[in-house]
Amino acid sequence: MRTIFSALSIVVLFACAAAYDPLDPTGNITIKWDVMSWTPDGYVAMVTMNNFQMYRHIMSPGWTMGWTWAKKEVIWSMVGSQTTEQGDCSKFKGNIPHCCKKTPTVVDLLPGVPYNQQINNCCKGGVLAAWGQDPASAVSAFQVSVGQGGTSNRTVKLPRNFTLLGPGPGYTCGPAKIVPPTNFLTSDRRRKTQALMTWNVTCTYSQFLARKHPSCCVSFSSFYNETITPCPSCACGCENKRNKCVKSDSKLLSVVGVNTPRKDNSPLLQCTHHMCPVRVHWHVKANYKDYWRVKLALTNFNYRLNYTLWTLVVQHPNLNNVTQVFSFDYKPIVPYQSVNDTGMFYGTKFYNDQLMEAGPFGNVQSEVLLQKDQNTFTFKQGWAFPRKVYFNGEECMLPPPDTYPFLPNSANGNLIGYSTLIIWAVFLLFIMH
Repeated sequence: MRTIFSALSIVVLFACAAAYDPLDPTGNITIKWDVMSWTPDGYVAMVTMNNFQMYRHIMSPGWTMGWTWAKKEVIWSMVGSQTTEQGDCSKFKGNIPHCCKKTPTVVDLLPGVPYNQQINNCCKGGVLAAWGQDPASAVSAFQVSVGQGGTSNRTVKLPRNFTLLGPGPGYTCGPAKIVPPTNFLTSDRRRKTQALMTWNVTCTYSQFLARKHPSCCVSFSSFYNETITPCPSCACGCENKRNKCVKSDSKLLSVVGVNTPRKDNSPLLQCTHHMCPVRVHWHVKANYKDYWRVKLALTNFNYRLNYTLWTLVVQHPNLNNVTQVFSFDYKPIVPYQSVNDTGMFYGTKFYNDQLMEAGPFGNVQSEVLLQKDQNTFTFKQGWAFPRKVYFNGEECMLPPPDTYPFLPNSANGNLIGYSTLIIWAVFLLFIMH
């Protein structure tokens, strides 16, 4: 029994450690409940979800939120969202609640719903941008009218067991905690009001909980070596490879509807040795006196999914001196003030902010010009390649370091020249004596 408990403790500790992202240590999704008014049998609350993650967003089909009521609460009505099931409301007569389930599941409304069903920051189909990419679109909200609950700060019981899918698993939510009431400014900004009661729920993401394998991989190449370092074999898992992938020249790809996403978001991958939905390629393209140039290419191998509002995060010591980024937008990520070695690349709006499904248009590319620091710059020992790469907040698998494109011996320049001179000098001294 003690052995089982120890094993479970290790798993829990590992999952908690995986939820901590050193490149975004304060990243989380905060769900805030503001009680705006009391009703005869409950309250009306504004629920706001803020995505404070710098580079991880929630893509279509969007977020799904759930919780467990502490008492026998029901949801009389909602604005800006809806529950997926009504539940058993047979004991009610006349006015029927929107949802009577003990554990309601809530989803965002789709764009274009009637105005009387909308509220500020609602109705985006559950899509939530990353805070570092677009703060204005990193918020979602809805209004809920709760019945058969408390009617004062003392009698309200906070919901518990919060869950969040975004859109799949990976998020773990803590308990609801009462915080100081939220302040609001009126439209003329001359009067301040506040919520009657406020509580927060914090949800953090763990790639360990989200999936068994990585969802992306990285390959390398350089101008100084003809060798191309591919993604590691089976980097994203090769289970049932024959049944879950199609070749690029397969007749199946000409079938109407092959690119239509499935309800369970199951992928249709192109058959590759790495079996990853996305590959990131880093090519050291050119070397100048004071600068060097890198080409970045992202390729989608999933025929059923395009990536809207994609993000690419790279960790490399020379990102502290980026001169110019072509085709992509760029933003430094500095979680620690003393270190500036991480940056986020993302598509330019309405130009290449969507990575299309696998096929001739399923890739985006850019180039980066970096200024050299003569004290640290080198092409030796794989220094020119990134330390970490994330796509859409998921860490990608890098090739083994011993497979990186190496610098040819002829390029070692002065080091080899000095070594040769020393050998010849020793040889001449030996002959003379």
